[in-house]
Amino acid sequence: MTEMVSSTEYIKHHLTYLTFDLKTMSFGKGGFWTVNLDTVFFSVLLGTLALTLLYIGARRVTTGIPGKFQNFAEMMLEFADNQVKDCFHGRSKVIGPLALTIFVWVFLMNFMDILPVDVLPILAQSLGFHNLKVVPTNDLNLTFGMSLSVFFLILFYSIKIKGVKGFTKELTMQPFNKVYFIPFNLLLELVGLIAKPISLALRLFGNLYAGELIFILIALMTLNVTTASSVLGTAALGASQFILSLGWSIFHILVITLQAFIFMVLTIVYLSLAHEDH
Repeated sequence: MTEMVSSTEYIKHHLTYLTFDLKTMSFGKGGFWTVNLDTVFFSVLLGTLALTLLYIGARRVTTGIPGKFQNFAEMMLEFADNQVKDCFHGRSKVIGPLALTIFVWVFLMNFMDILPVDVLPILAQSLGFHNLKVVPTNDLNLTFGMSLSVFFLILFYSIKIKGVKGFTKELTMQPFNKVYFIPFNLLLELVGLIAKPISLALRLFGNLYAGELIFILIALMTLNVTTASSVLGTAALGASQFILSLGWSIFHILVITLQAFIFMVLTIVYLSLAHEDH
């Protein structure tokens, strides 16, 4: 029974955010005005890192023999540019840089899930912070914040390209171009419109949350290793944990890359639809 409680506490500890209540100006759980400090810290840190790397890569561009870092920067730029050319059918100077920023930033935030689950939380405890979650995209607040930003861009470009009248007509006169179908059309279009940011947020959050949970469950294998019945059993348990962790890490690299790619591509597609005036 003790082992079950310890496992539960271990899981709860790794799934608890470092929170700060803006209303009471104190650490701990709060209500609406609670901020997840770990999510804010790591997302800003990784966003700054992404911008710095891209800026350095742009500043080091040379017409001579490019270095490894310039090759990497050009490869990422070409990758994002190809996706925009394939998916985006409008004309905008914003979409290319936006796509590149989204992919690099989301990938870096997702990559935090590859780090051993106990390293940074133990370091935080030594500094006096009891809880710490290091993967920003495991926070539904962040994924919804990003998806809402994309949603506002969709609304902005829809109104800018089509006008208020054209955008309203799109919502009310499709798919059935009859006046008496306006309520039904509006219901269908609003559901489809609202589903875009929700699907973006939940897809990214769900995949990264599940990945983190599996890493935590693998870590539980040696949680009470000091109570093992024999040295041989402890060694076997440790070896099994290492193999499982390594295998899941290799597979999870594909997952985190794919999720960053999907978020980028869907953003491009949604903004492309917003630019279409037919």
